[in-house]
Amino acid sequence: MAASSSVSSPALCLAGRVAIVTGSSRGIGRGIAIHLAELGARIVINYSTSSTEADKVAEAITTNFVKADISEPNQVKSLFDEAERAFGSPVHILVNSAAIADPNHSSISDTSEELFDRIFSVNTRGAFLCAKEAANRLKRGGGGRIILLSSSLVQSLKPSFVNCVSPGPVATEMFFAGLSNEMVEKVKAQNLFGRLGETKDIANIVGFLASDAGEWINGQVIIANGGSIL
Repeated sequence: MAASSSVSSPALCLAGRVAIVTGSSRGIGRGIAIHLAELGARIVINYSTSSTEADKVAEAITTNFVKADISEPNQVKSLFDEAERAFGSPVHILVNSAAIADPNHSSISDTSEELFDRIFSVNTRGAFLCAKEAANRLKRGGGGRIILLSSSLVQSLKPSFVNCVSPGPVATEMFFAGLSNEMVEKVKAQNLFGRLGETKDIANIVGFLASDAGEWINGQVIIANGGSIL
């Protein structure tokens, strides 16, 4: 089902642009994929395991979805190849939102090497591989947008625009995993608005950065936490 347009400004319109959103079968990535579709983008959803959640996103928007482990270079290349083949167009936007976390919220002294390697392979190596592939493809296509969800600074790659969104606590399955109600309430209390972030809070920022309205923002980290832990 096609998403209804929510574009209020021509500068925010993404009509005709192809966007890959990694880790978009649920959580923040899902919210971003739906929002970009509402702005007119043609969306490629990426998932790594089960297609069940991706199917649910596809019920909300018109999209293609591709299974790919972004920690594997060949699968990242295939992800971009499938996106270009599906829409007959170069990729214009990459949003890297794929990530995994320790559900036990272990301290560094209790974190196993196996868990560290697994998290690093997706959150760091995967982000690098996707950004590298996007940088090469976007250059060939005349430029575009690379948006990372991370806490790390990114460097501009002409003629593309590269920015990073660093979300605070967001009400997703990954955030709630392993947290007691008491811990969740404590996190809420540290926010000026007394609540957790919602996926739409992050999706709106990504939509802006992906559009022409955000063309003078480059190489920046946007901290989106509603004033948490000031």
